[in-house]
Amino acid sequence: MTEVSVREAREQISRLLERVQSGEEVLILRRGKPAARLVGPAPGHVVFRSRASLRDELPAMQESASVAVRSLRDAERY
Repeated sequence: MTEVSVREAREQISRLLERVQSGEEVLILRRGKPAARLVGPAPGHVVFRSRASLRDELPAMQESASVAVRSLRDAERY
């Protein structure tokens, strides 16, 4: 892992990005302490399930939303 100061990183960002693309990690130091780490992107991408498939797994509603809200609201009053 390469360590560079913030000033060096600012001056050499293109070169640092090339090193990161080749698989190297770069640690950016501010006053000698780690401030940031440059790494390549994570491999692949996250695939989310469709909303339709999630919706199909939900149980059917037993009562309408207005009835449920009304009963909850009335229970809070007394």
